[in-house]
Amino acid sequence: MHTELIEWFARNGRDLPWRAPGFTPWGSLVSEFMLQQTPVARVLPRLDEWLARWPTPAALASAPPADAVRAWQNLGYPRRALWLHACAVTIVEKFDGAVPSDVDDLLSLPGVGPYTARAIAVFAFRAHAPVVDTNIRRVIARAVHGESDQAAPSTARDLADMTALLPSPEESPEFNAAMMELGALVCTARTPDCERCPILDMCAWRAAGYPSSDAPRRRPQAKYEGSDRQARGAVLKLLRDAPGALTRDDIGSVWPDAGQLDRAVLSLLDDGLVVVADDRFTLPG
Repeated sequence: MHTELIEWFARNGRDLPWRAPGFTPWGSLVSEFMLQQTPVARVLPRLDEWLARWPTPAALASAPPADAVRAWQNLGYPRRALWLHACAVTIVEKFDGAVPSDVDDLLSLPGVGPYTARAIAVFAFRAHAPVVDTNIRRVIARAVHGESDQAAPSTARDLADMTALLPSPEESPEFNAAMMELGALVCTARTPDCERCPILDMCAWRAAGYPSSDAPRRRPQAKYEGSDRQARGAVLKLLRDAPGALTRDDIGSVWPDAGQLDRAVLSLLDDGLVVVADDRFTLPG
């Protein structure tokens, strides 16, 4: 499988900055944070801006957390901006300003989980390790297990499945990337383009006649319009754009539902994205 996939990836992989020669480990870490639950097209302009402004962990660590929150703009899930800032501080304090290459060291960084740690180790440092995201899990479910959709995530099972497929250490980073790209571009969740698949003849799902999954359907994501998330975003945008601290009355002007606004403010305070002193609200730091 790996030969066909790597050759396909060499011809069809997207030209993305984190795949370019010389892209830094710090850039890889920033991109992985930004790509969590966020489409590539929205990440690209923010990534360029961040790395131009903060090309190293030390550069970001020396800035106040509020600057990171402002620079995050509309990427969503803004707590990731605080985690990135905390990562930068930890890298400076514990790793002499250099992003660590070891998976366990990466896991010690704030906000870095099993997927992100392995992605950085593999794609920035060419570690011989499995990387498993939603796209890879779906490809394995179909091509290896003959299922139309992946089961619920299991770190141990998913890593074992991918480990069993890994080629030599020299080729494994490209194989990880190729599996991910296949799931993103061809073996998609709703409309897989099987005729374009480079491993069609090896696919267990195809061999089984494309059986449907009996797994329960995933719940659709709650609407953003009118949600508590939208209220949080409105408050955070107001504070990002404000020249100074705001009163509760100032914040009250941004959202019509007082109860929902209170929940939004409290959740932002709990997440550390907003701080309050003398009854005035600002971004952290």
